[in-house]
Amino acid sequence: MSGLIGRKVGMTSIYDENGKNIPCTVIQAGPCVVTQVRTKEVDGYEALQLGFDDKAEKHSTKAANGHFKKAGTSSKKRVVEFKYFEEKYNLGDELTVELFEEGEFVDVSGTSKGKGFNGVVKRHGFGGVGQATHGQHNRLRAPGSIGAASYPARVFKGMKMAGRLGGDKVKVQNLRVLKVVKDKNLLVVKGAVPGHKNSYLIIEK
Repeated sequence: MSGLIGRKVGMTSIYDENGKNIPCTVIQAGPCVVTQVRTKEVDGYEALQLGFDDKAEKHSTKAANGHFKKAGTSSKKRVVEFKYFEEKYNLGDELTVELFEEGEFVDVSGTSKGKGFNGVVKRHGFGGVGQATHGQHNRLRAPGSIGAASYPARVFKGMKMAGRLGGDKVKVQNLRVLKVVKDKNLLVVKGAVPGHKNSYLIIEK
C-alpha cells in the first residue's frame, strides 16, 4: 500500500458546501525520502523504506548515518517500510503530500495517548454494581466479583480489570481526505486520529 509518514498538527473544523460543520484533523504528511529499496532478489520481498523528520548526525549511530548517506539525505528520526507501493521509486527520491488526492479515503495509524493506570469504569465502561445509582456506598465504581473460586484458582488472562490504559498502536480506517495543501505538505482528514499533537503517524492509501 502506498503511504507516507506524517506528524499530527492538531484538530480543527471546516464547513462543507451545505454549511455543515465537520470536525477534522490536520496532518503534516511528508516530505519523506526513500532511504532504501527492498527487492525480491536481495531481501526476499519488495518494499520501500521511507525516512521522515531530520535529526542531527550526533544523535544517530554511525551505521545509521552511513545508511542515510547512501540515499544522499540527512539522518531521520522516523523510518518506516511500506509494502506494495503503487509506483516505482529510486533511492533518494522525495515523496510529498501530492501522493494523496482530495475525496479519497486513507487509513491512519499511530500510538494512542497514554492515560496511565485506570479503573474499570473508564477503561472498560463498567457502570457499577447492577447499574445502581443509589444505595451502593463505595461499590458504585468497583469491578465486583471476578468469578474465581477453587477452580480455576487463578485469574484468566484478558479479564476486564483495572490497569494501564492507552499507549497502544491504533489504526483508524477509511478517513476521507477533505483538503490537500501542497505548498505546506498538509493533509486535512475527516474525524480524529490517534496520538497527541506532534506525534508520528503512518498514512496509507
